[in-house]
Amino acid sequence: MNPTGLNNLVIVLLCGSLFMLAFIVIANPGKVNRKANRWFGAFLLVWATFWLEEIAAITGFGVLNNYFTETIHYLQIFLCFFYYLAVSFYINPEYRFRWSDTKHLVIPAAYLLLRLIQKPDSNNVLLVVLVISQSILYTTITFLKIRRHQKKIGLFSSNKNEIDLRWLEYIIAMLLGSSILFAAYSLLYNASAPNLYINSAQLVAVLFVGYFALKQKEIYPLDQKQRVELIAFNEEPVPDPKRKIVPDEEINSLKTRLLALMEEQKPYLDSNLNLVKLAEQMAVSTHQLSYVINTGFSENFFQFINKYRVEKAKELLLNSAKDNYTILGIAFESGFNSKTSFNTTFKKFTDLTPSEYKKKSTGL
Repeated sequence: MNPTGLNNLVIVLLCGSLFMLAFIVIANPGKVNRKANRWFGAFLLVWATFWLEEIAAITGFGVLNNYFTETIHYLQIFLCFFYYLAVSFYINPEYRFRWSDTKHLVIPAAYLLLRLIQKPDSNNVLLVVLVISQSILYTTITFLKIRRHQKKIGLFSSNKNEIDLRWLEYIIAMLLGSSILFAAYSLLYNASAPNLYINSAQLVAVLFVGYFALKQKEIYPLDQKQRVELIAFNEEPVPDPKRKIVPDEEINSLKTRLLALMEEQKPYLDSNLNLVKLAEQMAVSTHQLSYVINTGFSENFFQFINKYRVEKAKELLLNSAKDNYTILGIAFESGFNSKTSFNTTFKKFTDLTPSEYKKKSTGL
């Protein structure tokens, strides 16, 4: 197959993969992160239009409708905005549109105006600058939102792997790179399609996105009370460590109570344990409990809980009566909810994987 034919095949696969993935994400068979997945599906559909335009050029369909290309180009200006909305709803499923959100329509309106006033055959540098500026703006804002979420989840969740949204950071890099690439390519070469290597790299990126998008679990617990409290906690600014939420004279008392609870009731064995659940067992507010853990133990919630889980796992790994247990079985018995989470967290605390720790400790 010649390079042109191979490139056309990759284009069809790329566009088809994005459309199929978009419909799967929107259909949401797992019934998780409903609002976020709708917007993420919309983002994927718009992303697919970059190659839909190429398919139209290959098949000759584009000449049937003079407005086809212009419509696609206008849809593409919403690509970064839809991604921003998807991330916003992943981080806060209870997000509500406000009047202030109309500011997001400024760039699409400016783009439409420029399209209307420019000559049909002109190569408008302002449009390219607008597209690149928008990409930089939204990818920066979205990146900062994800990073802020990354920092906060350790304060209220005992499991990070399923809710840290790290994979969305990689999409930001691809999104920014793609937007700049397409805009620059159109400006410099006025060509209808990038080359085979660019499209092949994009196809690999789409497969990567599909894997993590379909793997993503529900970010927040289904229990409405816990859900609302954790979202509110996550949306608040990072607390000032100098601000005293609990008086000094009460810190030691709450520390003693917390340590007794951990030893006697072993709440860390609950794989779904979060700050709200533990605060209810302690009969204190989430802010008070978080403050006691942060100030009294110099740890965040994730570190405090998983320290106990790792110690429990060590005990089970060295227990000859548990030799028939698999690594996954040990993980579940220790309070972890997946093998990946177990391996990652265990190594973070011990610098060894569970298998390495057992081998080193038993000499097997």
